[in-house]
Amino acid sequence: MPNRFGELDRHSLTTVNGPVSARSTRLPFRYSVIRPKPRSDMGSANEWQENPPSILNKRPADDENPTPVESKRRERDGETYNKGSYQTGFTVDDYTVGWVCALPIELAAATSMLDTIHENIAKSPNDSNTYTLGSIHRHNVAIACLPTNGYGTNNAAIVASNMRRTFPSLQTFLLVGIGGGIPGKVDVRLGDIVVSTGVMQYDLGKTVQNGHFQSTGFMRQPSLTLMTAISKLRAQHEFSPSEIPDILSRVREQYPSMRQYTDREQLEDVLFQSDYEHPESIESCKDCDKSRQMRRPSRGSNGPKIHYGIIASGNQVIKHATTRDRLAQEFNTICFEMEAAGLMDSLQCLVVRGICDYSDSHKSKQWQNYASATAAAYAKELLSAIPTTETEATPTNEVVQERRRLLMDSLSFEKIDARHSNIKSAHGKTCAWLLSHPEYIKWLTPAEFSQHHGLLWIYGKPGAGKSTIMKYIYTRALENSGYVISFFFNARGDGLEKSTQGMYRSLLLQLLQKLPDLQEVLDLPGRFWLDHNNDSSWGIDVLQRLFSAAIAKLGGRRLTCFVDALDECGESQVRDMVEYFEQLGQSVLDSEGKLYICFSSRHYPTICIQNGQTLTLEDQPGHSQDLEKYVKSKLRAGKGKDVNLVRTELLQKAAGVFMWVVLVVNILNEEFQRGRIFAVKTRLQETPAELSELFKDILRRDQKNMADLLLSIQWILYAKRPMKPEEFYYAVVAGLDPTKDNLAEWDPEQITEDDMKRFVSSSSKGLAEVTRSNARTVQFIHESVRDFLLKDGGIHELWPDLSTNFENLSHDQLKKCCYEYFQTNTSNRDIDNEELPKPSSGEGKELRQRESRKFPFLEYATQQVLYHANIAAIELPVRSHDRGWTPLLLYL
Repeated sequence: MPNRFGELDRHSLTTVNGPVSARSTRLPFRYSVIRPKPRSDMGSANEWQENPPSILNKRPADDENPTPVESKRRERDGETYNKGSYQTGFTVDDYTVGWVCALPIELAAATSMLDTIHENIAKSPNDSNTYTLGSIHRHNVAIACLPTNGYGTNNAAIVASNMRRTFPSLQTFLLVGIGGGIPGKVDVRLGDIVVSTGVMQYDLGKTVQNGHFQSTGFMRQPSLTLMTAISKLRAQHEFSPSEIPDILSRVREQYPSMRQYTDREQLEDVLFQSDYEHPESIESCKDCDKSRQMRRPSRGSNGPKIHYGIIASGNQVIKHATTRDRLAQEFNTICFEMEAAGLMDSLQCLVVRGICDYSDSHKSKQWQNYASATAAAYAKELLSAIPTTETEATPTNEVVQERRRLLMDSLSFEKIDARHSNIKSAHGKTCAWLLSHPEYIKWLTPAEFSQHHGLLWIYGKPGAGKSTIMKYIYTRALENSGYVISFFFNARGDGLEKSTQGMYRSLLLQLLQKLPDLQEVLDLPGRFWLDHNNDSSWGIDVLQRLFSAAIAKLGGRRLTCFVDALDECGESQVRDMVEYFEQLGQSVLDSEGKLYICFSSRHYPTICIQNGQTLTLEDQPGHSQDLEKYVKSKLRAGKGKDVNLVRTELLQKAAGVFMWVVLVVNILNEEFQRGRIFAVKTRLQETPAELSELFKDILRRDQKNMADLLLSIQWILYAKRPMKPEEFYYAVVAGLDPTKDNLAEWDPEQITEDDMKRFVSSSSKGLAEVTRSNARTVQFIHESVRDFLLKDGGIHELWPDLSTNFENLSHDQLKKCCYEYFQTNTSNRDIDNEELPKPSSGEGKELRQRESRKFPFLEYATQQVLYHANIAAIELPVRSHDRGWTPLLLYL
């Protein structure tokens, strides 16, 4: 079998602790240093900013400047030779592998793996990293190290972001270094290697009742390319041993001063029992109680073993065995570390950790050098399994179009425009005043662009009608010339509906659909390390770069963008998004472009725009006139002498809140319709002026069916996902009256969709509705209803006995609803003796679909009952009847 060390320099690397100078006489490594030719196009820092060496302005190839296709030199047996007449220089576009490490010893181990080392090249002036550049197995690699004493998830994220800013063609990202092992179900030992199949941030969550911590982290996985490379390498190891020992042996021969990285003979691997703490009075573990050591079977070889599994990442060092074991059991992890979560937020990187301790109080640094070298050696061996992409042939037009189509498809997501579809159209001739408002006209006037950079922010109280007016001006803009795109955040929707990632995907997709020539930005190299079939591959940084690239290609074309309800997205995401659009506005101003962006939100006390115009909705005379028009049209007050007084008082109490007016008009109309003209003025005077107080008044005035109201609110607040009307109907019925007849197979002719729609309204006392989008779901009529219940103390006002532990009690109730439903509908079937198809088979899928049509709540009930049970169990004791799960639950 050929030695892979004979095929050096297949990947080029860069490190953040600083490029290793080829001229340094103190360099402890022997390298062939490739010096790039002087570049006439690098220029000054200002020139770099104006013309960054990115995919947008890549140097054209010519006879004197050929496009690099691979590392042009190889090193064999310590001698360097040229393979043909190739260029020896490299640009930032030539590096395809990013390698991040946290400690200097990890950087040293990474550098020792390089087949060749390259000289420094110019980087982005905003990039604070220092790089070591080189190649491994024909891949050009950039290695970056975190700042001294700057480990942790935040610094890792900054380093990775800077690396991508300088090296636009990076496709593969590796995070390589040391970590703490978790002995237990996997026989992890010191010096072994743990490779991530997923990363879980264990310290991300919220503190709930009685100070309990509830994790909200979710699994992040490496990219599909890396996962397939791991599969290939694991297959190789089935019939041929890993080359890690050979790699370490080669390092030992070339760099004698690094023996502490390659030799483990003097190192002792001792694991103590979890409940045995290292005595504070003892400096070394040599004096620890040897009777408390764990006895483990000996291995046939001293070489490191490779383990694959979930890595736990967080911003704290774990030095407590009991805590280690608890977290390992909770998250099913086999290793702890402190940087991966910061990278995985924006990159699908692979995490490789050499085990240097057992995450207990017996920590020491003896194994750190060796562990960092074993991890680096694995990364080098893995790169040999990843094919290089530089030599790919120029794709045909058909291939390009198909790739664009796949990427465009992957930008889309379910309910991408659901919120816009659910917003009711403006009443009558309302909202038209804004089109002639001086501030609105100034925003759209090209001559004024330098004053506001194309930004307009419409503020308003909750329920003032911001979304309605945004839909109106967006619709009117579509009728005019130019190109118009929009996104309406939806806090009541799924994850992408209320995140900036969803916003960027939607805006980019609309832009590329409306202007197909801009789709060429999808062809730019270095942007698509992502897997187009994986939604999570669309990182914020990638989306921002693509959107900026598309805007740069607009030329003289005008683009208007409307983004509604920023307050329905996380504040930190909004702050970053506003900063991005401000920078984009400055770039458009410098390039004399035509980009106009209109935001709307509640009043943000902590976020503002430096350049741009603002407009407060409830302060505008046109908005007051809209309220007056609505009241005059909708209030069925007849022509009595007091009608004008009622209208005037109603508008004064509204204080510009359209939602308040809509609800109160309905209340007063009920009095009119019942002939209680005398009671209208009194009813209006008794009506609270604040929107949250009005919600409370509506819910408390009518005491009928309060159990329906409570369960409806619990389902809308705490369902794992937005529920379909038929799911919601049976979910509530399962908690109110779970008889076999009531939970029997759904007959749409007996219980119609209109019946269910009326049930949603009646059970919530008018505060919930069925959305009008294609994917119909149940939601509150406005986000302010949720605010009233959770933020303004509505739950405590309505159900004081439940308020101290409402969330856990609610999940307990929802768990019971799920259990009642699937228990009722499966108890008459002998599941144990019934032969069921495999869940992954076509027959299994068909069975689930057929059963879901008959029993609409069955899929949710079986899939989410444990979700609700787990959250309920944080505070509530497990009762004996909760243990009787049926086999069908496990199947579905």
